[in-house]
Amino acid sequence: MQLRWRVFPLHPETPQEGRELSELFAGREAMIHDMQIRLQQVAAAEGLPLTERRRTYNSRLAQELGKWAEEQGKGDQFRHAVYSAYFVDGVNIALHEELLRISKSAGLPMHKAREALTERSQAAAVDADWQRAMDLRITAVPTHLYQGRRVAGFADYDDFERLISEK
Repeated sequence: MQLRWRVFPLHPETPQEGRELSELFAGREAMIHDMQIRLQQVAAAEGLPLTERRRTYNSRLAQELGKWAEEQGKGDQFRHAVYSAYFVDGVNIALHEELLRISKSAGLPMHKAREALTERSQAAAVDADWQRAMDLRITAVPTHLYQGRRVAGFADYDDFERLISEK
């Protein structure tokens, strides 16, 4: 069974320079700390690197480039590189130069990646993903869907096992 990986944005209005999480969650700042602790615990249990962050960045162009990377047979490599850049190194993945650096680290030709970014060749496909997310009322990232059921947020292995095995 192949599971497809998609990123659906929760805040597409985020400007290129990003936003402070305290601004995004204004009035609920205490939630940020609790959320970061939970994410750290889940990541540690799964052996994933994750650093605490204070800013969020717009992932739209990274999503478009990710679709293009899939067509090049390097989707997984690109996704891993974007994860590391964003969640470990705190890189602003809304910036072309950062996305080009990430593409190169994933083994993708930079001149072709630049062309994909400039032409926005995957914009319609990402628009369709965003529309699907709205239709499915996805309100958390990540949200994992399987046969009409979902697991939202960073879940434990047991949660995924139940998702796949329940009828």
